[in-house]
Amino acid sequence: MLRYACHRGFLDNGQARCIAFGGTLVDEAIAQEVLRVVQPAAVEAAVVASEEEARQQDDVLQALRRDLQAARYSAGRAQKQYDAADPENRLVADELERRWNQALQRVREVELRIEQHVHRHGNVTAAPTREQFEDLASELEAVWNCSETDVRLKKRILRTLLHEIVVDVDADAGEIILTLHWKGGVHTELRLPRRRRGQNSSQTPKEIIGAVRVLARIGSDDLIAGVLNRNGLQTGRGNRWTRERVTALRRHHEIACYSVERRRAEGWMNLTEAATSLGVSGRTLRLAVERGEIEAEHPLADGPWVINQRVLETEATARFVERVRRSNRDAAIPTSQQNGFEFSTT
Repeated sequence: MLRYACHRGFLDNGQARCIAFGGTLVDEAIAQEVLRVVQPAAVEAAVVASEEEARQQDDVLQALRRDLQAARYSAGRAQKQYDAADPENRLVADELERRWNQALQRVREVELRIEQHVHRHGNVTAAPTREQFEDLASELEAVWNCSETDVRLKKRILRTLLHEIVVDVDADAGEIILTLHWKGGVHTELRLPRRRRGQNSSQTPKEIIGAVRVLARIGSDDLIAGVLNRNGLQTGRGNRWTRERVTALRRHHEIACYSVERRRAEGWMNLTEAATSLGVSGRTLRLAVERGEIEAEHPLADGPWVINQRVLETEATARFVERVRRSNRDAAIPTSQQNGFEFSTT
């Protein structure tokens, strides 16, 4: 179970440990406070950025239009000079014609740049409104609590916003006092109920604890969280399961973390792996397990079966496999010579 404790005085001078408290409730409270602070600022920053982008696009277009106006003026002036030239003076006329052509080329270049700019930015979806940004910000909590969200990103956000967190305990009130010192000098005080010795703050049902104990033999905390959520199960506080919450549950109940090496050493496998090991189909093995012929654990309805290698090495399993193989051989006899063979499902 996640827990915070101060041992500095004990390590330096042998003094009594000054403070210790459970960390799960504290972490969740700090996360909620950070989300509360970030959401309005995030909306405002997104709106400002969107408006700034639109303004920059308008500024570029206005500048191009001014360039076009200047280019057309130069082209018109060059044309007038050419028209006023004496046709008999070929050197002057040729030079003025060259300048006129250059001015016209400049007009075409600017017109093309304007066309490209309008095409590039004119097809972009209209900038989101403030209301749309606010709707998006409301989903920030779901993203924060998602098991796939990188923990390093969360820590980076906390370090960016918070200078330090000072913790004290009010023994008389039975509360943990958190003082959040934000970057910029603002302080926030939070008071949380302190779990007393022998008190279970999460009240996680024993069925879930047992399921986690079984599933940890074949899968990571991410997989376990997914299975629990798929079965519609929630934490004691009514939250969805995440990797962090499964980890905290395991530590509190002293359930070993999933390990590939330990899984192989102890011989744990799922139903598909067990069926492959026996050389039978997964469906055939599942029917045998459901009939009680093969021992296996199925902690959750919508989740994996868990089987141990030692079960596959018993005489009962050997008889089952031989019966399946004999049935398959009999199935190869021509239809006219076949006898019916079915497993009992009762």
